[in-house]
Amino acid sequence: METGITNDFLDLAQVQRRTADPRQNLANGEDAARAAAKDFEAVFISQMLEQMFSGIKTDGPFGGGSGEGIFRSLMLQEYGRTIADNGGIGIADNVMSELMRMQEAH
Repeated sequence: METGITNDFLDLAQVQRRTADPRQNLANGEDAARAAAKDFEAVFISQMLEQMFSGIKTDGPFGGGSGEGIFRSLMLQEYGRTIADNGGIGIADNVMSELMRMQEAH
């Protein structure tokens, strides 16, 4: 029972810290929006790459199997993240501006 009360006090303290300085809250909101936009772009790119790689045959003497499918999926996720971290394809900027516009409206 006491842990619930303690958690309530911690949550209240976090809310008070966030509302104490609106400029810091806005900066945190921009950072969060930028991170979310970059993550969205990374997922989008990895899905695009997955479609590109789906036509490549891997059945051969040294290929195929479920392990290769899992490895390819992980590799494409990392490719998407790396491409997004290095400038991406321009989706993150538009997503971030929309997120900030929606945040300011509420």
